[in-house]
Amino acid sequence: MSMILTPAAGAMLNKYFSQLAQGYGIDLGALQRGEKFSVTPPMETRLRAALLESADFLRMITLVDVDQIKGQVVDVGIGSIHTGRKANGRFLKNVGVGGHGYELVETDSGAVLPWSTLAGWANAGSEGEFMRLVNEFINRTFALDMIRVGFNGTSAAADTDPAANPLGQDVNKGWQQLVREWNDGSQIVGSAQSKIYFDPDGQGDYKTLDAMASDLINSTIDPAFRNDPRLTVLVGADLVAAAQGRLYQEADKPSEQILAQQLATSVAGRRAITPPFFPGKRMVVTIPANLHLYTQRGTRQRSAAHNQDRKGFESQYWRMEGYAVGEYRAYASFDESGIEIAPAPAPAG
Repeated sequence: MSMILTPAAGAMLNKYFSQLAQGYGIDLGALQRGEKFSVTPPMETRLRAALLESADFLRMITLVDVDQIKGQVVDVGIGSIHTGRKANGRFLKNVGVGGHGYELVETDSGAVLPWSTLAGWANAGSEGEFMRLVNEFINRTFALDMIRVGFNGTSAAADTDPAANPLGQDVNKGWQQLVREWNDGSQIVGSAQSKIYFDPDGQGDYKTLDAMASDLINSTIDPAFRNDPRLTVLVGADLVAAAQGRLYQEADKPSEQILAQQLATSVAGRRAITPPFFPGKRMVVTIPANLHLYTQRGTRQRSAAHNQDRKGFESQYWRMEGYAVGEYRAYASFDESGIEIAPAPAPAG
């Protein structure tokens, strides 16, 4: 398809601009010129809701607006008991700030919808469908990037390089990196210098994902959190594929095939999920709400423009943003750098 904005797509895009300007309470002309505009508090709530709707995993974690660029992690009560008594009064457990800090950095998301895509959407459905597709694309793109950086980010570079760091490794420090840097990495098992072998045939350190997760729970998760029913196993697709492949090979009746299918949803008796952009050989056991994503209140800015040079519709979202872990002791992980899906090598000599 040629890169031409059809009259139908152009008309629908103009209508989209009008609705966007009306919704944010800004001048249509300024919007069409691509000028940045601040997101007001009511629209901040709507924007966050739209992002949550676009990626299921974001609904599971803790998203909080904070006032300061640096501060103490917001305590959402992970693992704390809120029931008791006092002889001369009422028992209360505060939900406030935790004992370790967070830091937000400038974060700029931008997406371009090419004319050919817009033309296809304009031809495929109604005006309402066109609006929905544009909004869903933009919100889902930005939401998935938040998750991508959360799992893969290791630093916050002044100038990011998406070609060298396609998973956003240089956009911000994500959850795994923050845990690596806490208490000498005590909550993370395995490294490039200390390999762990996962072999479903039994010739490695672990034969099953159940054994791996159970080790994390019983050896690395703090005893205060080990029996929390919210503990969830986040497991990489490569580990799941290796484990399922072995089960399917051994399955000679329907019940065993069902067991192999269920492996992707339950590990070590806990709920198991494979989130988007989660490293294939990583395993994490934590409470999903223990993973935090903070945005500084009042910093959200949006812009949208019909860019002739790029031959597409541009949408950008700027804010101060950062990641945090609520309670490090409720997080345990096998790091992908230390995992090999293979038999353990024979001892030297």
